[in-house]
Amino acid sequence: MPVTSVVLGTYNRLSFLKLTINSIRQELKNFPHEIIVVDGGSTDGTLKWLVKQKDIITIVQHNRGEWRGKWIERRSWGYFMNLGFKSAHGKYICMLSDDCLVVPGAIINGYNLFESELAKGKKVGAVAFYWRNWPEQKKYWVGLTFGNKIFVNHGLYLREALENVGYIDEETYNFYHADGDLCLKLSQRGHVCIKSPDSYIEHYSHVNEKVRMFNLEKQKEDWKAYENQWSRIYSKPGKDWIEKEFEDPTKTAIKFKKRWFKL
Repeated sequence: MPVTSVVLGTYNRLSFLKLTINSIRQELKNFPHEIIVVDGGSTDGTLKWLVKQKDIITIVQHNRGEWRGKWIERRSWGYFMNLGFKSAHGKYICMLSDDCLVVPGAIINGYNLFESELAKGKKVGAVAFYWRNWPEQKKYWVGLTFGNKIFVNHGLYLREALENVGYIDEETYNFYHADGDLCLKLSQRGHVCIKSPDSYIEHYSHVNEKVRMFNLEKQKEDWKAYENQWSRIYSKPGKDWIEKEFEDPTKTAIKFKKRWFKL
């Protein structure tokens, strides 16, 4: 049985998805795990590639286009992630994106921290990894939300804790702030979210700009819903991010550059 289930969604990012999967495979090659990819109906060859990967569980949920004379209704980010979360068998669920690279040690270090804290009797529900947008950011960060509580952009969840809170809210949010909402729901049930000081993720923020622009259009709507939900319970955070300097000895992000200029 897998100890960690890595879950990510994807849509028309085959070149970067391959990089992401390879970084996961390298990180967890000697560790019991499973990889679950939820595809939103890619048309760039992603599905053809995924079905050939015998170590990947692929879930296909077409989220665009037309079927039998009707347009397919767009579903939320939470809906897609929950398909993967509810299929996972690991004690922990690692949430990543298809435009990310795992800096060596990130998942293993997060797992070791999680196990250590649980062994101490602490009710940890999630462990956040430091990450940055490459190449524009030099420092890495983890996010803070209402009540100055840490939330997970990329990191590990205790599967039992996710079940306890009913997973991600699929109806309230289109794309943004559902991750913050999830961590606040965990907090309401007594599960704390902590940061892993030795876990780092590289994120390339300029992949598939059309999809990104569509998501950004929904951000204001999502923020309004998020604020309405939680501002009555918690105060606004004093700052949005906890920043940290880190020099990656493996130069993981260079793989983005090498790949991008081949496209």
